[in-house]
Amino acid sequence: MKKSTILFILIFALGVFSCSKETEGSITVVSIEEMETLIDLENVLLVDVRTPEEHTKGHISNSQNIDFNSPTFNKDIAVLDKEKPVILYCQKGGRSAKCAEKMLKAGFKKIYDLKGGFSEWQHVDLDI
Repeated sequence: MKKSTILFILIFALGVFSCSKETEGSITVVSIEEMETLIDLENVLLVDVRTPEEHTKGHISNSQNIDFNSPTFNKDIAVLDKEKPVILYCQKGGRSAKCAEKMLKAGFKKIYDLKGGFSEWQHVDLDI
């Protein structure tokens, strides 16, 4: 009797968990080295979500500046290809994490958030 009860519970649990909805997109926090690899391997969008003033003072090569705090932010990201992987960065990681959540809700499939942001990138000697 106990074996049949355990079997029933296992089958029930398997049915419940297999019916759960899969996430449409994902957010992955990446290191600078992982970001460099992603840029080399995938056709990614590199997005600096800092202010234009911060971007002007210094940024990662080939990054597109879309200010997270701008009133046009939602319109600005709406024109990006949602199927293309996106790497986000800000100064230290706070804004890019919030931006990643917004982009996930907007339907972006692969979102990478640079751990430590531009501050961390400045301390590593990479040719990106």
